[in-house]
Amino acid sequence: MLKDIPGAGCPCGGNAYAQCCGRFHQGAPAATAEQLMRSRYSAYALGLMEYVHRTWHPSTRPPLDELTHDPAAKWLGLEVRQQQENGDQATVEFVARYKIGGRAHRLHETSRFVRENGRWFYIDGSMNDGN
Repeated sequence: MLKDIPGAGCPCGGNAYAQCCGRFHQGAPAATAEQLMRSRYSAYALGLMEYVHRTWHPSTRPPLDELTHDPAAKWLGLEVRQQQENGDQATVEFVARYKIGGRAHRLHETSRFVRENGRWFYIDGSMNDGN
């Protein structure tokens, strides 16, 4: 049984962790590409690199040992700007904010996803230079 993260909701901005991204981290399939993207953000924030690896499509997935968690990174928030699903393909544009060593950073990406056998997988993403 998952416990909620003390003093906060889910890292992705949702409600209680166990009812939000925690259920996906425990193996429930994400119903939408946006849910998968949010759960991957939360996995990065919590250092769950095996989950990140497992939800990355095998055609573009790096080796697990190349996925590292930076404990100095403090993830501050996630904003989903838009999402589009077209059958078994989807894109999600988001901005993730984090700090390392007191310095603020933003990751603005449009991610591509594919659904295979009822499960969504992250394929790749392109960085957005604008806001």
